[in-house]
Order: sequence, then structure tokens, then C-alpha cells
Amino acid sequence: MTDTLLPNGIKDSGGDSNYFRKGFNPFAQTGRSKLQNKRASLNQQIIKEMRMRAGAENLLKATSNNKVKEMVLLELSYVNANLQLLMGQLEGLNSSVEVYQNTHETANIPLIALGLKETKEIDFSTPFKDFILEHYSEDGSSFEDEIADLMDLRQACRMPSRNEAGVELFAKYYSHLPLLESRFFSPNRQTGIFFTWYDSFTGVPVCQQNLSLEKASILFNMAALYSQIGTRSDRQTIAGLEEAISSFQKTGGILNHLKETFTHTPSYDMSPAMLSMLIRMMLAQAQECLFEKTALPGIRNQFYSLMKMAQEAAKVSETYDQVHQYMIQTPIKDNVPLFWSTMSQVKTNHYRSMAHYFVASALLDHQLGPSDDEDQQEKTLSQVYDRLPEGRSPLDILKNKEERKRIGKAHIRRAILGHEEALRIYGLCHHLNKLEILEDILKASHQRSLNKHSENDNKEDFPDYMEAPDIISKTEHKAEMEVPATTKVKVTDFFQRLGPLSVFSAKQRWTAPRTIQLLPEDRDLGFTLKGESPVQVFSLDPLCPAAADGLKEGDYIVAVGDIDCKWLGVSEVMRLLKDVNEEGIDIQVVSMMDSNPPMPAKSATFCGNLPKTYSMICLAYDDDDKNPKSRKVTKKSSFLSWGLKNKLKSASTLSLPTADHSGTLPWNKPCPTFPSSSSYNNDSALY
Repeated sequence: MTDTLLPNGIKDSGGDSNYFRKGFNPFAQTGRSKLQNKRASLNQQIIKEMRMRAGAENLLKATSNNKVKEMVLLELSYVNANLQLLMGQLEGLNSSVEVYQNTHETANIPLIALGLKETKEIDFSTPFKDFILEHYSEDGSSFEDEIADLMDLRQACRMPSRNEAGVELFAKYYSHLPLLESRFFSPNRQTGIFFTWYDSFTGVPVCQQNLSLEKASILFNMAALYSQIGTRSDRQTIAGLEEAISSFQKTGGILNHLKETFTHTPSYDMSPAMLSMLIRMMLAQAQECLFEKTALPGIRNQFYSLMKMAQEAAKVSETYDQVHQYMIQTPIKDNVPLFWSTMSQVKTNHYRSMAHYFVASALLDHQLGPSDDEDQQEKTLSQVYDRLPEGRSPLDILKNKEERKRIGKAHIRRAILGHEEALRIYGLCHHLNKLEILEDILKASHQRSLNKHSENDNKEDFPDYMEAPDIISKTEHKAEMEVPATTKVKVTDFFQRLGPLSVFSAKQRWTAPRTIQLLPEDRDLGFTLKGESPVQVFSLDPLCPAAADGLKEGDYIVAVGDIDCKWLGVSEVMRLLKDVNEEGIDIQVVSMMDSNPPMPAKSATFCGNLPKTYSMICLAYDDDDKNPKSRKVTKKSSFLSWGLKNKLKSASTLSLPTADHSGTLPWNKPCPTFPSSSSYNNDSALY
């Protein structure tokens, strides 16, 4: 399947399509797009069930009727069972790696790609028009085209094409977000726009009114798209492997940038612990591709080449073992798909067995000859082992044919055991059983080790139970995080007609435009101009006609006659004013006002459609109000004093609630791994 399929009746013009943006095809019906549509549908079902559970739990707390309680408990058991089923289906989508693989891939172990986070559509039209009218004193309807372009760009980011054009689409929207934040998101007022994104692992929605969640989610999806590009690469060619390596390293770099920049993101899939695990997994896959790149031209059947490949394979095994150790830590293990942790275990054992096979081949198939460099082989062998069998030195092993064979057979036995363990773990995960190519590779590797063992097995020899020593991992090319240059691109502000951001931003306040008539006296306007665009009035003569008409020193000139001059410099404005006749000319000016001290920043965050923290308007509720008899009539505090008093009691963003392990809620016991809404009433802490 490809990402460029067009529907019947629409022809590809060969260039930028007139139907949709570059990097986005709304008509493409690929396996990846169908998978994403299923994810969106599951997210909606999960939020529906969570609302039902929250309502039932509230009813259980409010009622004292035993019959009602029994009915509510029964309903809760059904709701939690449905949530478990939906979570299982979502885990299945995260385990569907086959749709991300190269269509011609037949000889490589499948790699894991991240799914894109889903979001709701947002209508910027009404809030932005109102803000432009109220804050900038301009007609909001004149910006309909700009608002429509912004909404089209965001919509295109929901289903990008799986190539560099799709990445550029994300980068373009991400670069627009700081401009939008400066234009429309004031610290003193809320726009009424809610950004909703769904957790890619749990399906739980998170909603915020500021742009932090939007920025973080776009970065996550950019990293996810790079991981999908990496899995799609043709790993049977050097160019394809280099593309895969670069893509996975860029994925790790973007996720690391996300972890360091947005430290308090409330979505669990972007928590520091989860991001650290994802970074390690992507770098492990990059290391695996580096190993495949080394092995692609063929492994020479020579002592040094085999020892080198053994240490390279041991490095891949070591990185996957570290990934698996991260995956089984609490709370990551409760939300990571079983497929992922099982796959990392399989690869740990598979590549470790390959390392032992290569060492066994080097010892069994090659003997130290007169023409061989004895010192070099001794040095190579000593660097492979972290410890040697007691009483043996590298030179003794190399020179003694029987000892060399004995240790070689010990390595091949350990390789066989490792392959058998990989096959056993493979059989434990039903999602892995769908990957027939993985089973074929594991069985072929196991059979190769068995053949090597039978070639060197002598039935007359006594059984030897010597255990082969561990192999030290080493690589010539270590996978490193790489931050792509396309994370930010140069874009043109959609709303540049509002004026330079240094002056005309959401945090600045100024008067409505005033009309001043300029009547020159002896070709003197009575003031001079200074500054960059927009220009400011400077050295104003208080006795000139303009001052009498209301012009003040420090005013910004925004229009001369019918010409908008917010972006014009001093020389250009002076050129417009120098030919003023005796009848004069009208100019429009604005005066900067002192900004009010900002209110304490509180952004509402919602999780599962339930408020986690609240805006200041919603803080009238208090725990003391639960008991009307004990309520005291007190003077209400102002919003400002409330915010200062409770600065340390609430947070703007909260971590995803975890399950109630205390057992106080009986309906939570069957599904302890799913986030319970019983913790929604708690004031959770930051990550």
C-alpha cells in the first residue's frame, strides 16, 4: 500500500495538487489511514464509557439506597468490562506493525512504528474574529481567508503522507503555533478554544486551553511519522537502511526535545518516563539497522570479521535488553503493549544467540596457522570476553585445538538455547504469531545453529557442560539522537496584516485607532518620526495643529490616508507625508497602554471529559460546601487574592490518573491497569 492513492475520477497532475495540500491526501485509502480511523473510533468509544463510569461513581456516592447501589455496581462492572475490551483493541492497533512495513520486505525482522495521536477538529473562526475585533479594533470578517488557511493546515496534519512532505507539513504548522500564541492567546483572557488530544496508548482524552498541549502533540506526531518512514524503508538496500537509521535517530532526537521542552504535559504517552522508553526503543531499532547495514554486503568467513560481527550483534542485544528493562518498570508496563515488550525480549535473545554463533564459527572453522598474526588474534579474543574460563589465556585457547573446539561448542550450545528461548517467547504473544516472517527468521537461525552443532559433534566424546563466557558488546557505529533541521521552518504569519508582532500582540494593549488631521505650517508637521515599523511620533511640538487635534508623543502611526503603514519604516512614511497640501491629510494613530498585571496563569485541563484543574471562573466550589449545616457566611475573596492564596495548591497541568490499587472500589479490581476516574477528584501532582 502507498500513501498516494487517488480516488476514481481524480487525476494526479504531477505537481502540487489543486485539491489538497502537499503532504496530505484526504482521499488516500491506505492500511495506515484505515488503522488511524479505527484509532479515532476507539477513542470516541473509550470517552463514552468513561463518562458513563464517572456518572455511575457520582451516583454511588450520592445515594444511600441499597437497591440503587446494587444496580450501580452492576452497571459499573459492565462499563469496566467494556473499557477492558476497548483497551485490548487499542493495544491491538499499537501492535499492528505489519501495515507500516515495506511491502517488499521478506527477509528482515519487522520494526515497531509509533501511531499518530488523534485530535478533535477545532473551529478558530468565531473566537479569532471576536478577538481581532475586540483587541485589534479591526473587522474580523476580513480575515476569513487567513483563518480558513490555518484550519486547513491543522486538518491536513491529522493524516499526513508518510514521507518528507508529511514531516514538512507538521513542521510548518508547529512553526505557526508561536505566532498564533503571540497574536491571540493573552495572559489576561481565555479565547474559549479547547485543544483536545487522545493518549496514543490509553485513548484517554486530554484538553487544554493553552497551546502547550498542541505544540507537544505535534512534536510527538512528527516523531511518530519519522518512525513510520523508518519502518517503511527498504532494508535490502544500503540507501534504504541509511534512510531507516536516519529516521529512527531523528525520532529519538525529537522525542528527547519533547521531553526536555514540555516537562509537564498531562498526556501519559508524553510523560518523561514513557518518552525515555520510546527514545531507547527508537535508538535500539537504529542500532539494529546499523548491524544490518554492516551485514548486508555479506560477512566474510574470516576470524576477525566473525569476531567483529559477534560484538556488533551483542551490542544490538544489549540495547534491546535495556529497552525491555524500561518496559517492565512501573507504571510503564501497565500501558505499553505486550507486543512491544515481547518483541524486545525476542530480539534480545535472537541477537545474543547470533553473537555466540559468530564466535563459535570463528573458533571452530578457523585454526591458528603459521601465517596468521598470533598477537593480533590474541588481542582480538581477549577483547571479546569479559572473563575467560579459569586457568586459560587467550593464547592457550587459540593454540590448543581441543580447547578451541571445546569453547566453540559451548558457544554453539548457548546459541541454540538462546534461539529456543526466542521461539518460546514468540509463541506466548498472539500478536507476534501474526508475523510469519519473524517466525521464519527465528526458525532459520535456530536450524543454522543446530547444523553447526551437528557438524562438530562427536558421539564418542564425553558430554561437556562447560558454559560459554559472555561476549562484550562493541560497535563501530553507535546510534545517536539526531534533531532534524525541519523541526522548525520559516513561515509567513497568516495574520501579518495585523502588524508587527513586537507591537501588535495579544499581551500588548493600546487605544482604538484615532484619526488626526495633519495641517502643515511652512511645510512643518510639528513632529519627527523614529523606530522600525510601525513608526512612532517623536519630538512633538505641543503647539502644532496635530497636537491640538489629539496627537501624543509616542503614538504609533498605523495608516496615512487610505494606506496601511503598520509595516512601513520611517523613510516610507515620510515619503507619504512630505507632499501634504494645504488641505492636509488624515492619519490614524494608536497609543500604547500599560498592560494590567497578569492574573495567575491557570489553564483548564480535562481528562476523560472531567475537569482536572479549573480556570479561575470555576473555583467557587469548596470542600466545606459539602455540609450545608457547617457552612459559614464569609466575605468572598477577589479572584486575584484567591489565586495568590492557592498558588501552591493547584497545578495547571496534571498527570494521568492511575488505577485504584487500594481495593476500596470493588469494581476497580478486575481492571487495575486502566486509569480509574476515582482519582479524578484528587488534586494530582505534576510529573
